Amino acid sequence: MKLKTLTKLGMALGLGFLLAACNGDDSSKSDGNSKDVNLAYVEWDTEIASTNVVGQVLEDLGYNVTLTPLDNAIMWEAVSKGEADGMVAAWLPNTHAPQYEKYKDNLDELGENLAGAKIGLVVPSYMDVNSIEDLKKQADRTITGIEPGAGITAATEKALDEYDNLADWQLLTSSSGAMTTSLAKAIKNKEDIIVTGWSPHWKFAKYDLKYLEDPKGVYGGEETINTFARKGLKEDQPDVYSVLDNFHWTSEDLESVMLEIMDGKDPKQAAKDWVAANADKVAEWTKDVKK
Repeated sequence: MKLKTLTKLGMALGLGFLLAACNGDDSSKSDGNSKDVNLAYVEWDTEIASTNVVGQVLEDLGYNVTLTPLDNAIMWEAVSKGEADGMVAAWLPNTHAPQYEKYKDNLDELGENLAGAKIGLVVPSYMDVNSIEDLKKQADRTITGIEPGAGITAATEKALDEYDNLADWQLLTSSSGAMTTSLAKAIKNKEDIIVTGWSPHWKFAKYDLKYLEDPKGVYGGEETINTFARKGLKEDQPDVYSVLDNFHWTSEDLESVMLEIMDGKDPKQAAKDWVAANADKVAEWTKDVKK
């Protein structure tokens, strides 16, 4: 069985392409015998790692697994319309709150798969600031962000409005990869940089970083990463549903896969290696699968 990852061309062509390319004829879902599974995800390091791991587990069970990278809002819409079977990439209760409110009635909510997640503004520890309110002219009054559709981007836009000292600051959106590249370059030269950050993330293991305090609570408190499935998946593919439902791991688990990928290992191979080394945890996720 082959696990596939669609390119960003799939994102550009929209949900109609996703339906045609990944799911084909929807009638195959109703007989309970389909071996095709499509998992949607956002191209964040956390979600690349987690989705590849879940995809590998399903592939090992004999499924043809497609991993589809999408913009955040499109990911939620795709699962809600049944154009993707599930996702393990929902950050709640704050980061993805608008998408959750919009699509929750058309999704099966399977609960958290990781606790202790967090988002906020992050700086190298050598910077002499500890709170968002301490920011003045650092980094040319620029916050280095990620994708425009990300929840943390919306929260940062709100922060620019909420904090008077950020009135003349700008948010530079790009991608999570471009953000970490800029972070690495700034740290190498010991320059000021403020980035939109989240944890778990490998950057906290690689660099000495700190979150800026958020006295106005714009970024919310501790979050969880959650799993959602399309309506009908439990009936159509009960084994796939049970694996998604049972999937749960720790920040340490996730960061170990992320570090392997960051160090150059192919995401599929990193997932395969983690699955092989953690048979006990995988057994918990697959315990309800009918042999």
